[in-house]
Amino acid sequence: MTKIAVVILNWNGKNLLEKFIPSVLKHTADENCEVWVADNGSGDDSIFFLKENYPEVSIFELGRNYGFAEGYNRALAGIRADYYVLLNSDVETSPGWLEPMLELMESDNSVAACQPKIKFYENQDYFEHAGAAGGFIDFLGYPFCRGRIFDVIEKDRGQYNITSDIFWASGACMMVRSETWRLNGGFDSRFFAHMEEIDYCWRLKNRGYRIMSCYKSEVYHVGGATLPRSNPHKTFLNFRNNLLLLLKNLPAKQLPWIIMLRIVFDWMSVVKFLFAFSAADAFAVIKSHLAFFRLLPFYIRNRRILQKKREVNFHSEVYRKSIVFDFFIRKKRYFSSLIFTG
Repeated sequence: MTKIAVVILNWNGKNLLEKFIPSVLKHTADENCEVWVADNGSGDDSIFFLKENYPEVSIFELGRNYGFAEGYNRALAGIRADYYVLLNSDVETSPGWLEPMLELMESDNSVAACQPKIKFYENQDYFEHAGAAGGFIDFLGYPFCRGRIFDVIEKDRGQYNITSDIFWASGACMMVRSETWRLNGGFDSRFFAHMEEIDYCWRLKNRGYRIMSCYKSEVYHVGGATLPRSNPHKTFLNFRNNLLLLLKNLPAKQLPWIIMLRIVFDWMSVVKFLFAFSAADAFAVIKSHLAFFRLLPFYIRNRRILQKKREVNFHSEVYRKSIVFDFFIRKKRYFSSLIFTG
């Protein structure tokens, strides 16, 4: 029988576990599916709470905070299953949420990861920022989603009710094939948090795997429960990690000029932050560039290894235009208004 492990990474999230674990257990009642909480060295009484109230939940204690990326790497290395579902602690599941994703994964061995529709917990008619109905990037590496471009969130009217290929699946709720996870090294631990799932999915797509969105499955995400959106550390991680994933995964011919363009765009963000009186965020972008250049020697060596495994250079899920230009200048606010070209 196929075995599934639903793995929730926790860090000082007793209040979230108390609120959302019941829905996960209720909607994951299967003898072949096990619910795990991997604890990133919490200082609250999360573990005591689980042991006292939910003994059916398996616990993997990591001892300290390894971040999202390495936390999952260490936890999944110690959990045996055919499929892992990486699930944020602030996600409410719905009845029958697992079965459609499993059916999709089982139907095609080339599908290495998939995600459900991720909708907003507070208003479940709308998509949620972190994943919506599946992730994409533009040619400069800016991420966006079906159902969410920057901060414009769409109402779910069934417009994305199609099982389809996407560029990246959200780490808020992502099913992965365990064998593929192990063979491809899981997340990049140096990312710590943010964009590690985009990097992971891009590496898989470069090797010919598929990433898909499964509209028949829905979950509801609070979002920003661990680290709020307006946080300089999050700004640092997003800008640094975005440059790193470009360096790792772009085809050789595109790499130099796209990296240079992105650095220019990032400095435009610095100016924008300063005009918005967000000096901490502006400084975070500058720090992200310094960190990127410090890591450059390691990632150049890492890139050489990855490029030897590369089988695919072109991905139809990459938007060939600038999502920044189209959104802010051409006022294209919805995914359906974008034209993807081959």
